[in-house]
Amino acid sequence: MSRALLRALRFMHSYRLTAALAVLAVLASAAAGLVSPQILRLIIDRGIAEADMGLIGLGAIGLVAAAAVGGLASFLQGFLSAKASHGVAFDMRNAIFDKLQRLSFSYHDRASTGQLITRVTSDVDLVREFVGGGLVQAISAVLLLVGAIVLLLAMDVMLALVAFVVVPATLAVLLLFVRRLGPMFREFQARLATLNTVLQENVAGVRVVRAFAREDFETERYRAADEALLEQGMSVRRTVANAFPLLFGVGTFGVGVVTVVGATRIIDGSLTVGQLVAFTSYLFLLLQPLFIIGFGAQQIARASASAERLFEVLDAPIEVAEDPEAIPLPEPTGRVEFRDVHLRYPGDTRETLAGVSFSAEPDTVVAVVGATGSGKSSLVNLVPRFYDATEGAVLIDGHDVRDVTLSSLRSRIGVVMQDSVLFSSSVRGNIAYGRPDATHGEIEAAARAAQAHDFIIALPDGYDTRVGERGIRLSGGQRQRIAIARALLIDPRILIMDDSTSSVDAETEVALRANLDELMVGRTVFVVAQRLSTVRRADLIVVLDDGRVVDTGTHDELLAASCTYAEIAASQLAGGERIDVAGTCDAEGGDA
Repeated sequence: MSRALLRALRFMHSYRLTAALAVLAVLASAAAGLVSPQILRLIIDRGIAEADMGLIGLGAIGLVAAAAVGGLASFLQGFLSAKASHGVAFDMRNAIFDKLQRLSFSYHDRASTGQLITRVTSDVDLVREFVGGGLVQAISAVLLLVGAIVLLLAMDVMLALVAFVVVPATLAVLLLFVRRLGPMFREFQARLATLNTVLQENVAGVRVVRAFAREDFETERYRAADEALLEQGMSVRRTVANAFPLLFGVGTFGVGVVTVVGATRIIDGSLTVGQLVAFTSYLFLLLQPLFIIGFGAQQIARASASAERLFEVLDAPIEVAEDPEAIPLPEPTGRVEFRDVHLRYPGDTRETLAGVSFSAEPDTVVAVVGATGSGKSSLVNLVPRFYDATEGAVLIDGHDVRDVTLSSLRSRIGVVMQDSVLFSSSVRGNIAYGRPDATHGEIEAAARAAQAHDFIIALPDGYDTRVGERGIRLSGGQRQRIAIARALLIDPRILIMDDSTSSVDAETEVALRANLDELMVGRTVFVVAQRLSTVRRADLIVVLDDGRVVDTGTHDELLAASCTYAEIAASQLAGGERIDVAGTCDAEGGDA
């Protein structure tokens, strides 16, 4: 049994009483199984041999009673084991889900959704099956094995030694079997996760698939992943199919040898028929646990592989961890300072940000512009500590964000991300996500400020309309406006808008901006923008190029002095507006 599987058994702690009762039921079932051969020996040697019908009748009643006790004990064992195992699965799923909520953005950047879903569902269920079935079977097998060995030795030492010859060979086959199955099941679960990833991506992107007529390609991609899973599954089955005939062959050979030796002993009068029958029964009880372990070996191997994958998540380091001595962030005025900030994502050899330094004063709007991949989103993601700076520091009112509690930091920062993620609840529930106790009036006010109220009341159930998975029933612009309302509802002192109006039409943006200008008063606002109309109104524009700040200033200052900004304004921000960059670039000596 792997170390990971032993660790998984720690989840049994809360259900130790139920598990203990299940073990007692196993003991009762094993005792019933061990007493039956002795009753059978008495029936043959004394009842039949001496024509004692009374003894035969009592023996028959004893066999029925032993079977009844064994059946009842088996039922209780199954019920109690299932109760404990489902409790373990419940706690394990909650532990993994809780860890996923706390893992850093960088972990989720690297992990695929399909892999994580497989671990929370399939891997947990395989461990549950082991706890509920394999573990109890293993305990039962050990008890039967020990009991059979003791009784075999008590009945006839010589025959017992003959029977024990098959045990080392059986154990050798089992050991080889388990060692081969472990890696095979780990590969099987990995291929299952790949299949789930393909499925998840296809379902999420089905509109893109249909739009580009790539149905055949996706079908083939899924078929290839499915074939890889089938191939691995068949490899596992072949290994199992090859092992069990060998196990049964070794066991049958042992029974044959004992039968021949026992028959010889009966002929010379040193052994009775009843003793041989009882001895053979105990021999089967000796072999039965080994066969149970053989059948359970594949379950143990599979559960071990799944447990290892589960603990890969549970043991994953939280890269953005809260300092045990962190203090709550005092109500900020909103001054944000980047002090020689460097950022390198885990596993990346290249710095995404290099030596970024600037200050955003309270009650100002800071626009961050730059070419695609210049580090704009990475920069604003450092303020709420979605990532930690590799070097340097981000400070709010002089407090390093790493020295304050995450809850106090993020509760004072509103974030509207590029991808407007909505949950499959109501419009009301999505807007109030950050403030579940908000009144309807507060929710409506935030929606009006985000220019969302009019389209919301036109929906079938107004604010109670279910938006569907990922907000699929709404347009991109509608989703963005709900995301903006969600951020405004928490009344943040610092507001981050990462390209948050890219899906909004120009007319809506004009109305939205008029409201936002009023709502931005008293806040420090970071805007990652793609429209010149948004950028030109900023108090400070930070120009990024390849992770470095190359220029800062207002729109007019940069347009007059920065060739880099002028070119970005002309090519990325202007839209239909003409921007003349020739003078600026000529003034800088053609630095383009």
